[in-house]
Amino acid sequence: MCGIAGIVDLTGCSIPGLERKLAVMNKLIAHRGPDGAGSWVAQGGTGGLAHRRLSIIDLTEHGAQPMVAENGTVISYNGEIYNYVEMREQLASGWSFRSHSDTECILAGYACWGRDVVDHLRGMFSFALWDEANQRMFCARDRFGIKPFYYTVVDGIFYFASEAKALLPFLPEIDTDPGALAEYLTFQYTIGEHTLFKGIKQLLPGHALTLENGEVTVRRYWDVHYQIDYDHSQSYFERRLTELVEDSVNVHLRSDVPVGAYVSGGIDSSLMGLLAARHDESNRKAFNGRFTQFPGYDESQYAGLVAERMDGDLHIADITHEDFRDNVADVIYHLDFPVAGPGSFPQFMVSKLAAEHVKVVLGGQGGDEIFGGYARYLLAYFEQSIKAAMDGTYKNGNFVVTIESIVPNLGLLREYKPLMREFWREGLFGPLDERYFRLVNRANDIDREIDWSSLDMRGVFERYQAIFNNQSNVHKEAYLDSMTHFDFKCLLPALLQVEDRMSMAHGLESRVPLLDHALVEFAATVPADVKFSGGRMKHLIKTAFADTIPNDVLNRRDKMGFPVPLKEWFGGELRGMILDIFTNLRDRHRPYINAEVVLANFDKAAPFSRKTWGLLSLELWHQAFHDKAAQYHALLDRHAEEEIERVTR
Repeated sequence: MCGIAGIVDLTGCSIPGLERKLAVMNKLIAHRGPDGAGSWVAQGGTGGLAHRRLSIIDLTEHGAQPMVAENGTVISYNGEIYNYVEMREQLASGWSFRSHSDTECILAGYACWGRDVVDHLRGMFSFALWDEANQRMFCARDRFGIKPFYYTVVDGIFYFASEAKALLPFLPEIDTDPGALAEYLTFQYTIGEHTLFKGIKQLLPGHALTLENGEVTVRRYWDVHYQIDYDHSQSYFERRLTELVEDSVNVHLRSDVPVGAYVSGGIDSSLMGLLAARHDESNRKAFNGRFTQFPGYDESQYAGLVAERMDGDLHIADITHEDFRDNVADVIYHLDFPVAGPGSFPQFMVSKLAAEHVKVVLGGQGGDEIFGGYARYLLAYFEQSIKAAMDGTYKNGNFVVTIESIVPNLGLLREYKPLMREFWREGLFGPLDERYFRLVNRANDIDREIDWSSLDMRGVFERYQAIFNNQSNVHKEAYLDSMTHFDFKCLLPALLQVEDRMSMAHGLESRVPLLDHALVEFAATVPADVKFSGGRMKHLIKTAFADTIPNDVLNRRDKMGFPVPLKEWFGGELRGMILDIFTNLRDRHRPYINAEVVLANFDKAAPFSRKTWGLLSLELWHQAFHDKAAQYHALLDRHAEEEIERVTR
């Protein structure tokens, strides 16, 4: 786990001040790799690579980067290739290994398979590889977007980095992309390659990028396809799922340092911690965060049940409003973009605690998107099951979860009555894409706070439709698969951004074993009436691991993600702080935001809604980056420690 950055002139010309530019980029991502730093410059100064190291596998200098092979190929790489042991054995006859690192396996694999090396990698990764023989740079990002890769082209020069902040000094101006902002206001994350920084793109999950002959080309090398297997029984799917999950956890525990686990009290993280502890007694440190000031925000008792079964040590972060006041700006800074709800704040605090004890943690990210873990799936399916029952179409394969089977599980929606009222406020039974869009659209309650006339919201819906209705991935009749597929492609990368950035802010590596591509490909073959039997969310993984997970955790009906008492804080101890921030928003005349309306409606927005968090995050993002544009640009002229510190605060 590391930080990467680099620069290439697309015309092959020498780049003025190249070493200084690489040093600036490296410094801006220094938190990602506290164990070492390095850089490499191409002959003639036409490009270079930078690297920050967090030592996890092969802790010696032989694993340092950028790594230069005997054939002149150079790599800067971030991530973990979990099948590096098998790759090493496979490639040993044609490559003389000088290290025991997974990094060198990518170099050896590229020498053997060329750009198809990505098809052989099992793990999380983003890397840039300079092919000296072909004068080509080859870059790739893992299948799910666990590891980040951002890039921009300015005046014919290609810049890339693990974090967008490292690219800001090279932009002519730091500005907001209006299309990406429209997506953020709709979903609280973006759904394509564009980011909130105008001119900066992300390499999408499962994609590779090549720089050759002055051209930048991007291609998809992997995708998930929902080819449903109707030939096997539930017992087969349970058995196969168990095998794949246990195998994934086993390889995710490959490390030269101890591995801990986030344990939230939910099914997915609990399972990861329990399987890790079963594998090795050195992997029994568990980490949880809680809020004890108000009732309803402490799930640590469930984490305690899991830690007890792990025979492990549970470390708990008691998080307060002072922690929010002191750290929320750092959270937004490390995220690079406002994204995906307030859970990023407690994850920042728990990661800080975990980093005091271990260098690697396992998390349960991905389980909700793969196995159907969100209540909105049940709500959407309930509506369509009613329609299918009335129309007499529920036996044609479209709605394999029938109205009769789903009714006993509607108690799960008890806490979602406000969502149900909003969902049905303007009608029922419309096209499936429109109905699900209504469930994921976060812009419904910010009508007057945003200057919508300047944003293309129709374009957002069309981009959403293209993903939701993509029949090359999901068959038209598979409603559950269409919902989970959209979240897998769009929400999950946003959550993984939080996972990566909040852990790496503290030099901590977070691994997500449920996002193993063999496991995901298998899950895409499971029929909805097995995966989502009777509307029971995550039915398959619950039944497959019923003997592993404590019953009180397995049968919970009150899991809420990572609830944060912002409602109480914003109406109490933090009220003054939040009003000051929104007043600053008004005084600085932010584009797209009607600050007077935000201030006038602040009291109406409490009890807390996502609106308040979304607008707060957007303002803190402006303060962290747009307001410091001059300092970022000055870094290229004055590469002094104090200048770096000025933009990181």
